[in-house]
Amino acid sequence: MRRTARPLTATAFAVAAAALAAAGPAYGASADGLEVSPASVVPGGQVTVRTADCGDGGPATGDASAVGAGSLSLAPDAYGQDATGAFRVPSSAQPGTYEITATCSGSGRRITGDLVVTLTPVRERVHPRGSVKTGVGGALGPDPVQTAAGVAALAVAAAGGTWLLHRRARGDGI
Repeated sequence: MRRTARPLTATAFAVAAAALAAAGPAYGASADGLEVSPASVVPGGQVTVRTADCGDGGPATGDASAVGAGSLSLAPDAYGQDATGAFRVPSSAQPGTYEITATCSGSGRRITGDLVVTLTPVRERVHPRGSVKTGVGGALGPDPVQTAAGVAALAVAAAGGTWLLHRRARGDGI
């Protein structure tokens, strides 16, 4: 068993490392190099796209026509590292995931990123609160009279059951 444990462990680590490498980055720029910020927006919202894949902040031409925003230009930022551009999502945009592209002017390289259009802004999403009306009820329901009646019924049942078990143990029968 000991001889096979090390190769199996090494194989498991190799498979895990390969899976992590194939998954791509979890945060920051997308796997294709076009960062769309915010990644989720409501119709009418402003979106910024940025890429460092055009080489030293070279200019690029963006295409947001999939969402209905048309073309945009990406210019080098103040630091000269990234090409950055912005567009507004049309108010007529339907919810869904849209591909935003950029084409580097110098190399012709095509870079893509995803934009999710939702009807509810991320900051204003409503989260469920309160209880679920299942018909079963809870220990501390909204009506204290019903709660007290339930507790009393349980106490009477417990006392009666104890009394019957006591009589049976003494041999008196029921």
